[in-house]
Amino acid sequence: MKNFSQRWMPAALGLLMSVHGGTVMAAADFPEPAVDQKLATSPGKATAVLAGGCFWCTEAVFEIMEGVDDVISGYAGGTKETAKYDIVSTGRTGHAESILITYDPSKVSYGQLLKIFFSVAHDPTTLNRQGADVGPQYRSEIFFTDPEQKKIAEAYIAQLNAAKVFKSPIVTKVEPLDKFYTAESYHQNYAVQNRQNPYIVNVSDPKVEKLKKMFPGCVRKRK
Repeated sequence: MKNFSQRWMPAALGLLMSVHGGTVMAAADFPEPAVDQKLATSPGKATAVLAGGCFWCTEAVFEIMEGVDDVISGYAGGTKETAKYDIVSTGRTGHAESILITYDPSKVSYGQLLKIFFSVAHDPTTLNRQGADVGPQYRSEIFFTDPEQKKIAEAYIAQLNAAKVFKSPIVTKVEPLDKFYTAESYHQNYAVQNRQNPYIVNVSDPKVEKLKKMFPGCVRKRK
């Protein structure tokens, strides 16, 4: 397992050397999902579970997104017995560092969440790694909870690949969610609570800024 001081430096260097396969993406490069849900006619709650590398980073991106009510860091893909950070970090549990997003489907669609997932939150073309964070626990995966989510996810991946938005094919897995296990309390809202951590400054913060610059209309307005 990497401790926190070991974790930030190689990952930060990896991010600087490879942003979406060496390509600096622009908002115009990302089409709207051709297959998506219609916005609900009244407020409600829906969930999405996504894995895209370190959950500190993916959590930080989606926490500021308009229509998102809550983001929880945790583990998906393995068992309850091994859903512990020090064990998951070995890469031998089947878990992926994941986030559980609770959102209002009258404000944001599942497809819009996936658009941010692919364009801002992580690189979906690197197998079992993000930057220098290496191992299956850092894999790109969408854990769907119903057939509609599966259909939207698979269709959008096919759409992005057909449009050659990335230089390399998307390797994101699309699998049914069995269970989501909430991570230890110190991982929750980590980027906000640990502003001076070099990993946050060098890896997480640039992704948050990327969302603000690429899709300012998707950022929640401050009250």
